[in-house]
Amino acid sequence: MPTELELFDELSFYTLAHSDPAFVHQNAVDAFAAQVADENTKPIALVFGLVGLYLHVEKNFTGRQVQIAHMQLARRRKKWSTLPLPDRRGSVRVGDVLAESPGPDRDAMIHCWCISVWEAFEASREEIARLLAAELDIV
Repeated sequence: MPTELELFDELSFYTLAHSDPAFVHQNAVDAFAAQVADENTKPIALVFGLVGLYLHVEKNFTGRQVQIAHMQLARRRKKWSTLPLPDRRGSVRVGDVLAESPGPDRDAMIHCWCISVWEAFEASREEIARLLAAELDIV
């Protein structure tokens, strides 16, 4: 049975080869980072994952726009909050994404995965929204 990381690597082959300029790979990276975070995960990794999910799910940013926001945040801020980790991280897993046919069905499932993980981190929503308002003027 493949590990979550092995499944994510397989999904990455798909997302990195994707010709869509929206850059769906970034959305998958953020969903995976938040979903598998644990007590050893660096705060920046979880914060960036949640920033990406917030921007994609709530603000309709493309993966490319999220990537630009990540770069802007990295230039502006060096200290990152430690956010709480919920016990459940969403019902959609990377294996569910891979089970969909490549193309529109799989892309739609990546979006569903993002929603599923973002909803699991509801307790961090206000902190992520405050961070983006303060650092990038995104409201």
